[in-house]
Amino acid sequence: MDASSHERAATIMYERYIACLNARAWMGLGEFVADDVVHNGRLLGVDGYRAMLEENCREIPDLYFHVDFVVANESHVASRIRFDCAPINEFLGVPVHGKRVVFHEHAFYALRKGKIAEVFSVIDKTAIEAQARL
Repeated sequence: MDASSHERAATIMYERYIACLNARAWMGLGEFVADDVVHNGRLLGVDGYRAMLEENCREIPDLYFHVDFVVANESHVASRIRFDCAPINEFLGVPVHGKRVVFHEHAFYALRKGKIAEVFSVIDKTAIEAQARL
């Protein structure tokens, strides 16, 4: 496989992963996420990762992952994800309480054998704080 084919394969895998998240097809996560996945330095495993995402959706019922852009190669994926949602209570320690907020997540994924093995996620909390004050 040449570099272009690897990039396409990683991008397609990532698009399918995002579709899985948006469909709340939690039992399908194992197709995209390694059994020993690490999120921001914490070993969660696929079950812990699933539980984290399920909790996110309970806290934010209208959570939807809008991918602004994605860059991929054989071993990594980087993306900018846009959220336009209304968290029920506090979100990241910010008292949002149902107010609609728009923010971005910058996510970097390390791949192993075509699956997400490690996630580095940075959420623009400052944008959430600014909107919560309005």
